[in-house]
Amino acid sequence: MASELQQLVDSLGSRLGRSVAIDDPNIRLLAYNSHTGDVDSVRMQSIMQRSVSPELVGYIHDSGALRAHDLFTVPARLDLGLGIARVCVPVRYEQVLLGFLWLLLSDGPVTDEQASAVRQAADSAARILHRDFLLGELIQGRERELVRDLISADAGLRGEAAQRLIEEDLAVAGPVRVLVATVAHEAGQPLGEQDRLALAVGLEQARRRIPPRSAIHLERPDHGILVLVQQVPSTSEVDDLAAAVQRLIVKESGKECWIGVGERGAGLSAAHESYGEAKQAADVARVIRILGPVVWYSGLGVYGLLAELPAERLGHSLHPGVRRLLDHDGGNDTLVSTLETFLDNAGDVKRTAAELCIHRASLYYRLRRVEEIARVRLSSGDDRLALHLGLKMARLIELR
Repeated sequence: MASELQQLVDSLGSRLGRSVAIDDPNIRLLAYNSHTGDVDSVRMQSIMQRSVSPELVGYIHDSGALRAHDLFTVPARLDLGLGIARVCVPVRYEQVLLGFLWLLLSDGPVTDEQASAVRQAADSAARILHRDFLLGELIQGRERELVRDLISADAGLRGEAAQRLIEEDLAVAGPVRVLVATVAHEAGQPLGEQDRLALAVGLEQARRRIPPRSAIHLERPDHGILVLVQQVPSTSEVDDLAAAVQRLIVKESGKECWIGVGERGAGLSAAHESYGEAKQAADVARVIRILGPVVWYSGLGVYGLLAELPAERLGHSLHPGVRRLLDHDGGNDTLVSTLETFLDNAGDVKRTAAELCIHRASLYYRLRRVEEIARVRLSSGDDRLALHLGLKMARLIELR
């Protein structure tokens, strides 16, 4: 598509002796020719970044761009960097808006003959974009199918999918690491349409940040999957990529988002294991909010071990003292949080009191109450271990 659109733009620009550009409906640059006259900061930003500010997109849309079916003018707006007025014709295929073809009025007024040529070029661009859309849908559908097989429980399917992804030039060969993204939702329930769209936007953005065919992705009912292949980024680069995706998904969905990062695998056929790890990390992060929005499987600690067990088993194994504390605290959580802080600090009274911003005498009083209610001895290593694990289990099965 890019080469055909570029040829179309170059031909039209040469024929008219004007600067010509084609954008998609969101004013992202698709093709442009060399400038024949003055340009403004918006055109330069569009060329350098392939996009313009949201405010300018809104201004262009409000100027009638979304409703137009023939040439129209977008007046200059100096405060938005639009120093030169533009003439535009929408690029539509069977009334569906696929983009815009632009002329700069710094090159002079548009004559009737030029307008006719621009309309014809817009029709040609529409056919190119529509064909590319259909081809893209086929490619994306094939990619989704193969990624589903790549993470399936069937080893044969996984091996075949890995081979097909490489042979069909959808992915390159090499090491692999999987990221899983999810947003706040009720456990066991699928995401809403807006949330799934937010995941798709985040994953697509991630793919634009890395070389072509170095990533493939898939949206599932309650999470999104990003498979990084070949030159798997370093730890810091993965952190940066995951953080950028997380921020974008939060912005698009308006909800909390968590990214789980799996371990590195030797090749595409190892994506299944990395996916399972990333999914577990994302699920644990969603429940255990203290771990942060981006969680590596390798950083789950005891939560990684506990998450291997079914929630019912964890519930049955919960220390009775923890249950008594939870029932006693109710919505207050004072004694439970005091105990957890004390155990997290390895029984260090000074550090625990400082972290809770209370006097040591108050801390000793709370700990005595914990012993009375839970019927334990905090001087006992076995009791401390059972309580500490029990508190982590309670978080994991969302009793807290």
